[in-house]
Amino acid sequence: WSLPNAERYALQYADGRQTYITESNRREIKNGSILRLTTSPDQEAERLYSGIQSNNSDVKTDSLKKLASLSQDVTFAQEFINRNGLKQIFYIVEEGNDTGEMLAHTLKAFMELMEHDFVSWETLSATFIKKIVSYVNMNAVDASVQQLSLSILENMVPTSRLLFELVKKEVTLDRLLTHLQVTNAQLQLKAMALLIALLLAATDTERRDMMDYLREKNIRQFIHKNIIHSSEPLGDEMAHYLYVLQSVSLNLCERRMRTSMDPYSQEQRELLQSLRQTAFESESEAPASNFNTERRRSLCAKEFRKLGFTNNSNPAEDLRRAPPGLLALDNMVYFSRHTPNAYSRFVLENSSREDKHECPFARSSIQLTLILCEILHVGEPCSETAQAFYPMFFGQDHFFEELFCICIQLVNKTWKEMRATQEDFDKVLQVVREQITRTLSLKPTSLELFKTRVNALNYSEILKLRQTERLHQEETLAVPVLELRERLKPELLELIRQQRLLHLCQGTLFRKISSRRRQDKLWYCRLSPNHKVLHYGDVEEGVHAPPIESLPEKIPVADMKMLLVGKECPHTKEKSSGKQNKDVLELAFSIVYDVEEYCLNFVAPTRYEFCLWTDGLNVLLGKEMTSERTQTDLDVLLSMELKLRLLDLENISIPDTPPPVPKPPSNLNFCYDFSHAEQ
Repeated sequence: WSLPNAERYALQYADGRQTYITESNRREIKNGSILRLTTSPDQEAERLYSGIQSNNSDVKTDSLKKLASLSQDVTFAQEFINRNGLKQIFYIVEEGNDTGEMLAHTLKAFMELMEHDFVSWETLSATFIKKIVSYVNMNAVDASVQQLSLSILENMVPTSRLLFELVKKEVTLDRLLTHLQVTNAQLQLKAMALLIALLLAATDTERRDMMDYLREKNIRQFIHKNIIHSSEPLGDEMAHYLYVLQSVSLNLCERRMRTSMDPYSQEQRELLQSLRQTAFESESEAPASNFNTERRRSLCAKEFRKLGFTNNSNPAEDLRRAPPGLLALDNMVYFSRHTPNAYSRFVLENSSREDKHECPFARSSIQLTLILCEILHVGEPCSETAQAFYPMFFGQDHFFEELFCICIQLVNKTWKEMRATQEDFDKVLQVVREQITRTLSLKPTSLELFKTRVNALNYSEILKLRQTERLHQEETLAVPVLELRERLKPELLELIRQQRLLHLCQGTLFRKISSRRRQDKLWYCRLSPNHKVLHYGDVEEGVHAPPIESLPEKIPVADMKMLLVGKECPHTKEKSSGKQNKDVLELAFSIVYDVEEYCLNFVAPTRYEFCLWTDGLNVLLGKEMTSERTQTDLDVLLSMELKLRLLDLENISIPDTPPPVPKPPSNLNFCYDFSHAEQ
């Protein structure tokens, strides 16, 4: 347009994030995008750089507010940082005494500028960090300032050991617990985020000490009462933090789980002997002193055999296998000390049964501990996206041990119901595993409820459930039925395609995952009703189904080239710095579009959404639907359709070959004349 001093101007998107148009992103402009002419990023950066140094507080506040919104743009951020703008922000924070709106804008701008990864967190000065810490530790500070300060510290902690130690020293756990107890949900969330970041960055010993301290301060009871059972519904992010807290707590058992028993350790031998004494002390107390060593040894061996140890002369050998290692011994001792009546009943009841029908307590305990470790993922790293925590975990001290006490009694109950012998040991434990996992999937809110439900799910119930599932899976395999299946398939596949496209038209909320941390930024993507355009754009937390007009970005379906999943996606390749995150890999997919082969990267919130989206995009690309969900949906629909079609043939055996067609009759003079009958 031949503007004088053209370098002073730039184009910028009028809607959405209002990104500047540059040489690198100009090819991404879509038809129909509205652009506006504005001051160039370097001019704007220069103007705001001067504005934030102004002595007029109104000008300064407005400049900081504008800076906070513009800093989301990478081009502007680069220009501002090149002018040493961060130094000025540091100066405002370090020298200023303001704790209101101006400071909130300053911290917001700082967060956005740091988000682009141009500057390392390790370059921050001690004065600046201490000032941020002081906002967290002060009481008379605006809540938005405290939220931003907690976010800054949360980002700082994982970047270096030095920063972790500094934050851990300056922000005490007591202070974080105070923030957790506020009514402001956002402040509560940011405090929890910092607590989790500290726990994840700590060494094993530090983590153990921190968890012990939190236990002393009753954080578990507080979370159970005020967060899980609060009137407000639990957000995705808080659910994730509770999952991490549960995972970190359970992983404290890992050390004992991976340690074999040392037969020469006096302490461990005493624990083992205490199991025998608790069960049989009344029998062996009086005459034991009169026995010689040989006799006492054979009596001990006999008692250890009654306890269910395989190697009764040296029971420590049974605990050499790790996992479950010493954790199994800890569980047995906890059970014998905290529920001595149930323990004695278990052991004595089984020692009075016939040899082959007795349920071995020690062997069952060792195997059960291993099963619980597998079900609760003890010793596995935390997932970056999972939200599956058990509400009852926060409702109980010594959760793992208490759960073991319930389940070991369940083993004995199921053993009796199955009338099992020693050869059925693995079969019984398999049923117990199924009872536990089925009950946990119902998400009971307390251990008492878990106990009631798991005991109600007895062996005959498990058999009924298995039978029902088997009947659902089994189809009649007669040849005519298989032919009918094949004939119905195209029609039902078309139905599934329509459902997938409808789901894409409704759209889904996706979460952004950066290489540095789990971000709380959300974006929404949906297909236009005419199936021609994919619309997407950033949205705020709490928005569930934004109208299609509010999503500024679009990709015409005609421009889509292909769909990538898992390891092929560019955003999973970026993340593969050694420790590849398995769950992100399973949920990642990307659309390659346009001549330039740009990518739109997704991480689905659940496996279900991943299947529906990859199927829907494959339909749009004219390809086969390949997800496992397609197969299960098709099986369910085929099963229902077949059952409906075959209702009239119940209890009739269908032959494999059609019956022979009889020969035509010798003459066709057997037509009945109705007109004569009517007369």
